[in-house]
Amino acid sequence: MPAPLSSTKTASALRTAARVSAESLLVLLMAAVALWILGRMWSVVWPLIVALFLTTMTWPLARFLRRHGWAPALASAVVTVLFLVVVAGIVALIAMPVASQSGELADGVVEGIQKLREWAAGPPLNIGDDQISKGFDAAVARIQDSVGSMVTTVVTGVSTVFNGLVTAVLALFLMFFFLKDGPRFLPWLTRQLPGRLATDVPVVMERGWDTLGAFVRSQAFVGLLDAVFIGLGLWFLDVPLVLPLAVLTFVSAFVPIVGALFAGLVAVLIALVSNGLTDALLVLAIIVVVQQLEGNVFQPMIQSRGLGLHAAVVLLAVTLGGSLAGIVGSLLAVPAAALIAVVWNYLREQLAGPPREPDTEEPGAEGPSPDGPDTGEPRTAAVVPS
Repeated sequence: MPAPLSSTKTASALRTAARVSAESLLVLLMAAVALWILGRMWSVVWPLIVALFLTTMTWPLARFLRRHGWAPALASAVVTVLFLVVVAGIVALIAMPVASQSGELADGVVEGIQKLREWAAGPPLNIGDDQISKGFDAAVARIQDSVGSMVTTVVTGVSTVFNGLVTAVLALFLMFFFLKDGPRFLPWLTRQLPGRLATDVPVVMERGWDTLGAFVRSQAFVGLLDAVFIGLGLWFLDVPLVLPLAVLTFVSAFVPIVGALFAGLVAVLIALVSNGLTDALLVLAIIVVVQQLEGNVFQPMIQSRGLGLHAAVVLLAVTLGGSLAGIVGSLLAVPAAALIAVVWNYLREQLAGPPREPDTEEPGAEGPSPDGPDTGEPRTAAVVPS
């Protein structure tokens, strides 16, 4: 017969489960409150996050200049201006070839539309010109009926662009101040915090900074791989604007999901209007293969090594972040998970007990010790009087 349950042990287990459940609920409640406060302050927090990302990219150059005798303000100003020049150069590298071939591309678009119309008029669709005209008239009527919602959408888009410009300008100013005064922040913070916090918080923040830098470097490397492989595919198929498309692929890698979709759509459209449907489908296949390799192989492996996270954790973090906060959540999911891991590892270091001493007793030894029964207590050597 099975042994009966102990009422004392059962009650103790229930009390322990209730206590752990209550403490977990309190932790979740505090996390929800913190996220709510973060959302209310998002107009300030988002430029701060962008500035931190930009600072991690530009800090190595600023540190190099400062170590070679440059004043902090001068080094930060030079790095900020150089960053703006590089961004402007990337935009020009993309825009100028597109503008120079805009006429050819426009003719290709018109020709592509005409080919699409001829294909739709033949079997198996057999769509005539009158049906196309009716569909066009219906689309125009639909647009006229939804003028109000379109105006609202345009106003919202303009507001979004304006907020993006304000965020970019504020992030640039914050980046300059971070580059200039960043090394003095942790000593200042140490003087402001009481007791043990003066040691714990600066250590965690320093480790978090290193982790954030590893994330930015790994993301840049993944974007470089995308740009190289997709650029080689476009060059092999003789698609125009290979260099601008490769640069666009690299830049868009910093914006998960939407960035890859946008860069891929642009490449496919240019291949369609310049080389035809077959090459466009081949470009689409190349982009899908590269993006699948990036999302399922390259990015998890590189980020797991640089951030100390398992590849499965990276995939789950991106999925959870995208489901909770969309594009911004996907962008911040991996560094947020890495920072949580930094805090958790530091807590484990502080809460861990002293290391256990190795058992020096030979395996297979039996019988009591000559010094008495084994009670598990550390023994001291017997002192033999001379």
